[in-house]
Amino acid sequence: MTAPVVKLLRIPGSDTDLPLPAYETAGAAGADLRANLPEHDREAGVTLDPGERALIPTGLRIEVPGGFEAQIRPRSGLALKHGITLLNTPGTIDSDYRGPLGVIVVNLGQMPHTIAHGDRIAQMVIAPVVQARMEETDALGDTARGAGGFGSTGRG
Repeated sequence: MTAPVVKLLRIPGSDTDLPLPAYETAGAAGADLRANLPEHDREAGVTLDPGERALIPTGLRIEVPGGFEAQIRPRSGLALKHGITLLNTPGTIDSDYRGPLGVIVVNLGQMPHTIAHGDRIAQMVIAPVVQARMEETDALGDTARGAGGFGSTGRG
């Protein structure tokens, strides 16, 4: 299978010394995204108090090929060590979006956390997309579960 090509365009004013998203190991599913902060924030970083969220720029615009999406997911180390995760997870970047790629980060930890310029803040997974055909109907097929909702299949 040929790997899809994701095109990346650096936004004017972004730090071109930061690496592009990359897979850190041969078996990695996600390519790491880095905080590419505006010049006035680069020295101090962005500090999030507990419960605070911010849109962190990556300094990139992206072109995902048709038939694919980019899923933006949290990094497990940030979540475990600092309570830093992403809202709207996984975020979806559609193949027809061409705007700036930003990451909505939230601090669910108990201490303030500073995101430094260049920090790896999220991972991007490229996944195939199937667009279903929607069809209105007068009835749905029966299943053993039926209309049972949240928690209806047992504990947890």
